[in-house]
Amino acid sequence: MLSIDAAVDTGLWKLGTALRKTYERYDAFLRRFRAKGVWKALSEVSSEAVTLGLAGFVVVLAFAQPAFEATRYADWKTTDDFAVTFEDRFGKEIGRRGIVLNDSIPLDQLPDSLIKATLATEDRRFFNHFGIDAVGTFRAMVENARAGTVVQGGSSITQQLAKNLFLSNERTLGRKIKEAYLALWLEANLSKQEILKLYLDRAYMGGGVFGVAAAADFYFNKNVRELTLAESALLAGLYKAPARYAPHVNLPAARARANEVLTNMVQAGFLTEGQVIGARRNPAIAVDRSQEQLPEYFLDWALEEVKKLARRSPVLARDRIITVRTTFDPALQRQADVAVSTVLRENSKIREVDEAAMVAMRPDGAVVAMVGGRSYGESQFNRAADAMRQPGSSFKPFVYMTAFLNGYTKDSIVPDRPIYIGNWAPQNYGRKFRGPVSLKTALTRSINTIPIRLSLAIGRDKIIETAYRMGISHELENSLSLPIGSSEVSVIDMAAGYSTFANGGYSAKPYTILEIHNNEGKELYRRERDEPPAERVLPAGKVAEMNEILVNVVQAGTGRRARIDGVVAAGKTGTTNAYRDAWFVGYTGNFTTAVWFGNENFGPTRKVTGGSLPAMAWQKFMAYAHEGVDLVPIPGIDADTLSSAPVATSRSEEDVRTQPRLLKRQTQIILKELAEQLNAIKPEAPAPQQAASVTLPVSGAGLDQGAVTQ
Repeated sequence: MLSIDAAVDTGLWKLGTALRKTYERYDAFLRRFRAKGVWKALSEVSSEAVTLGLAGFVVVLAFAQPAFEATRYADWKTTDDFAVTFEDRFGKEIGRRGIVLNDSIPLDQLPDSLIKATLATEDRRFFNHFGIDAVGTFRAMVENARAGTVVQGGSSITQQLAKNLFLSNERTLGRKIKEAYLALWLEANLSKQEILKLYLDRAYMGGGVFGVAAAADFYFNKNVRELTLAESALLAGLYKAPARYAPHVNLPAARARANEVLTNMVQAGFLTEGQVIGARRNPAIAVDRSQEQLPEYFLDWALEEVKKLARRSPVLARDRIITVRTTFDPALQRQADVAVSTVLRENSKIREVDEAAMVAMRPDGAVVAMVGGRSYGESQFNRAADAMRQPGSSFKPFVYMTAFLNGYTKDSIVPDRPIYIGNWAPQNYGRKFRGPVSLKTALTRSINTIPIRLSLAIGRDKIIETAYRMGISHELENSLSLPIGSSEVSVIDMAAGYSTFANGGYSAKPYTILEIHNNEGKELYRRERDEPPAERVLPAGKVAEMNEILVNVVQAGTGRRARIDGVVAAGKTGTTNAYRDAWFVGYTGNFTTAVWFGNENFGPTRKVTGGSLPAMAWQKFMAYAHEGVDLVPIPGIDADTLSSAPVATSRSEEDVRTQPRLLKRQTQIILKELAEQLNAIKPEAPAPQQAASVTLPVSGAGLDQGAVTQ
């Protein structure tokens, strides 16, 4: 035992001695690199930067994980490989979408001028970087900071391909993070030649076509192999903003952009000025398609619907070149564009609102028109189908319908008085309370405390369940403020939800595909044969109660601007905090239409409420849509019992927010001077009969101030 004890003691002593000597040698070695003064500060800053950089890398990588889910599909290269010709409901072609990967034209057979024009304009360092061009990104940041706006893009070709393959066009930081990681993933899994070929095949080129091969045929009626230098420059100029520079939309802008591309080729060293002078003097001549106005947003959405159908239909998995007859109505689409653009053009500056969206469908969910934004040329992001915005009070019908399903009626009395939930106390507009009111009055006046009280009584989970059954497809956040519209929804989902009221209580999932045929004419799909009938999701009696209230909203509540002469309409307005989002969702027995107005940057508008611009755009569209059609009654509503005259009421919760627009002071002065000049005019001879009287108001405050009669 003594020997063992001695051996252990000796071993521990030797181990300690060895460790001490090792540490001393390590310390002596590190002393050679001991920094002092400025070098010490730099080393410490660098060390912290590396530590924080690694931590940031891990955090950002976590955000990018959802994007990598898309790469798990074994056929991710060909998931979107469709060539689709879309027809309206009458069978007339309205546009094309999709991509055909033409393996018969490999990269080395594409014109050298086209490849050089693409690289010179989009990514000159393509063959030198690892998917993210740090130099190009830094240069773009400097140029954009110098110009005070975005004048250069920093995305490499690989990043753009990642967006085209896996992501949307939404401008968010999250999307840019995913795009960067996916670019690295593409570089690790594909060669540079494969990336460039995919980019040339997948890039959107305007006019509803994708890829340079389809663009050469669409714009020049020729094979892509036959493109000239001038034509290649014009096509390469489309990557930046295809709808803005498309030659059939704006030929001067397209040629100016092509000239910039030629300059880029000279600056990149691909060509000399002498080699491009001919293309400058003889620009490309494109096929005249100026009269073709394609429903771009609708076509984008319809293509996504084709892809969804293909995932559950084995027949479409085999046929990729197809013709699709849709529910689209060209006349209604034109009027939808006119309604939205007119209201925006007349009110955009004064009301500080820059975007809008509209979806119109029949009560069964058949989408007939779609406006996804102010300009497809400026932004291809579809705000009608993809944007998520707070619905405000337009969500309240889902709450009230849930209450009806749980024992309440339109005549049930609920107190409108202050309510406190922890530190939150929801308020009505103007901080006024009415005391006991019926649910019909509460929804008509858009009172906020009532839906909150209802949610506490019946449970928010039941409200969410009802909303899902009625057509809301995105996840709703179960928060205290859910009943007053704090959880984000899409415009198309709101139209679907209200269509359940319009059709008497049946599900109305949005759809557009009626028939699909392959390139040989064989019918692959027919909706009425291949889809089950709509199921009832709400009792007819409860729907009739809700319809009575929502008709009253248009007749006497916040939606009076949506009234249509001779047509019974129902609907609900919605306005969110700081006037960021304004909605009007309404319906008749014939159509359901949802309208949203707001700003792209989620900034506040100048007191735009659901009862103002959205209701005005809705009325412009729906009045046209009901011209010359047989009117279908709203379920449970007898049109003969409704008064055709507006009902005199006090100002409602949302209507009170919108003040009448007054004349500017300078305008009042000019009108007053004009009135004085008219008064000074004396007729040469008395008129043989009494002159007509014309009254000119000189003040925006009313006709009784400063009026002049001549």
